[in-house]
Amino acid sequence: MRIGTLGNGLMAEALAGQWAREHEVMIGGRDPGRAGELARRIGAQAGTLQEATTFGDVLLLALPAEVAVEAVGELDVPPGRILIDCTNAIDQQNFTLAESAMAERIARAVPHAHVVKAFNLAADAVWRHPPEDLAVPLCGDDPTALAQVGRLVRALGCEPVQAGGVVRAKLLEATAALAIGIWVTGGDARAMFPPLEAAFGSVHPG
Repeated sequence: MRIGTLGNGLMAEALAGQWAREHEVMIGGRDPGRAGELARRIGAQAGTLQEATTFGDVLLLALPAEVAVEAVGELDVPPGRILIDCTNAIDQQNFTLAESAMAERIARAVPHAHVVKAFNLAADAVWRHPPEDLAVPLCGDDPTALAQVGRLVRALGCEPVQAGGVVRAKLLEATAALAIGIWVTGGDARAMFPPLEAAFGSVHPG
């Protein structure tokens, strides 16, 4: 698989650094020096954002949320490319969403690409050494794209979870804002959810 990153920051390093062990990777960046430095660290190629877009069968959109939509809209994205959106537009003052539907905006900006929302529920440090069998929700409309992103999830030792179409990606984005707000106050967001067998009240005490 050929993977191009749109961005050369922490999320690009964490995810592409793992994928570069098994796949061809090109780090694309607005700053050629930074892109080249990251590429050397992880054993990848370096290029511009457009070069990475042309190179990759799968693209990881890992630019800051405030510039991501405009930046991807300016690129010549070949039809049929799989575009993984891991962005979160979160207001860090009160942990609400500064933008409520990033993945949908991205999908409108590149309607000929297959957008999959993924990897937005954890920070870069988690993806460098993810817990075994960590569930990774995926939102996307194209079955082939979802299957390909699922392969990349499993390459990290994680488990893909189908979470619906791109229209439901806004729920993942809101979940990220909710969870981060809980975590920063010392709470455990995982404790909010019952195990699967009890999710619909099918398990009774006693």
